[in-house]
Amino acid sequence: MNVDTLPQSSAIDPAPASRALSATMIDPLSFAINGRFLTQPVTGVQRYAREITAHLDELLHQQGGQASLYLPDSSDVPAYRAIQARRSQRLRGHFWEQMELPLLDRRFLLNLCNLGPVARSRQVVCIHDANVANMPTSYSRAFRAVYGTLLPLLVRRAAAITTVSHFSAGELARHLPIAREDIVVLPNGHEHVFRWNASRSSIRTKHRFERPYVFIIGSRARHKNVAMVLDLAQALDERGIDIVVTGGQSSIFAAEEHRAPAPNVRFMGFVDDDDLAALLQGALCLLFPSFTEGFGLPIVEAMALGCPVISSDQASMPEVCGDAALLAPPDQPAAWLRHIESLAGSDTLRSTFSERGRKRVEAYSWRKSAQGYLDLIRERRSGKA
Repeated sequence: MNVDTLPQSSAIDPAPASRALSATMIDPLSFAINGRFLTQPVTGVQRYAREITAHLDELLHQQGGQASLYLPDSSDVPAYRAIQARRSQRLRGHFWEQMELPLLDRRFLLNLCNLGPVARSRQVVCIHDANVANMPTSYSRAFRAVYGTLLPLLVRRAAAITTVSHFSAGELARHLPIAREDIVVLPNGHEHVFRWNASRSSIRTKHRFERPYVFIIGSRARHKNVAMVLDLAQALDERGIDIVVTGGQSSIFAAEEHRAPAPNVRFMGFVDDDDLAALLQGALCLLFPSFTEGFGLPIVEAMALGCPVISSDQASMPEVCGDAALLAPPDQPAAWLRHIESLAGSDTLRSTFSERGRKRVEAYSWRKSAQGYLDLIRERRSGKA
């Protein structure tokens, strides 16, 4: 497959907007959404669920459909127009998802964050990656146990399984009892970054960024491979370059211990979206050194804001990046250092990859993927009982 083309599902051919609109006027959709993601910290998986749901709401409003979104507590809910939020607070977490959610609504159910109730067959489940199988040491024992038990049951029972890249589809088929051709690819989008506003951020002034810096977004989970970049700190310091790291340590990940940081390394912790925009727009480049990812959302976020990207050449990253990023093996720090030096030494090269990135992200649209979900639900809702 040519990775420079828009990834399309091998299981569904999304209808043109006009045809989809005509169909929904005759047969308006009505379904349920697992809203547990609104109770969780926002990482890439939750961002996917939030953005897909927001665009589903817009499309349903335009096409005359409706949905109910169920969540297990009183967390704030965005102002939807065609989606009605419903709270059920007797249980929490996995217990709510597995025991309470299946009883709340008998309509077709959409699950966007890896899991869903195994008691249901009339549902779609988006499983974002096979990272827990590909790099189990990156995850806690409890997380591995839950996913190892539930995912095989879900892929056997669900009416449809989706994922976010062709690489991820292949890996899920390798590790779970499902054929590759039965997995629908509906990737991440990029449009959310245009709601971010760097002018509202004071982070770069507050922290006095006086030298060029490379930027990393991600937790300290082992598969994120942040340690490799930190090992370059001294070499980068000698070249007058800092390292800025944002993100935190989720409880699902096994801890990755790092040595005391060099003086040119800044750990910023979690930052808000406006700060993230300011950091990306001011960076020499984004570094994305992961060993494995289902998609790699920070790549398209950086590209959409004109930030050049140096990415791992493994897993989903070449598929997402195409020719719009510099690629390097995640276990060869010298190659990363050479790429950083090249960008630092050439305004022309930085401009070239900035423009390629902006063009590349046009292939990744939340709205297109949301329409893909509506088409998929319409197709599968009358299937398995």
